[in-house]
Amino acid sequence: MNATLKINGTEKTFDQGLPSTLTELLAQLEINAATVVAEINGDIVERKNFAQTELKDQMAIELIRFVGGG
Repeated sequence: MNATLKINGTEKTFDQGLPSTLTELLAQLEINAATVVAEINGDIVERKNFAQTELKDQMAIELIRFVGGG
């Protein structure tokens, strides 16, 4: 069953089904949860809730990464 998420404005299709949580999505995208802020459908998700945040087809997710530098 195909499912789609809109991640940072780009639709991504998951042919084998969606990752079940935000933590699983970040792992699939190879993003360290400690370096990202997540927003789902306009609501910021606290990092402590990533593992409990269930994903559903057609959700809009914004992932903002922190970048160090000078």
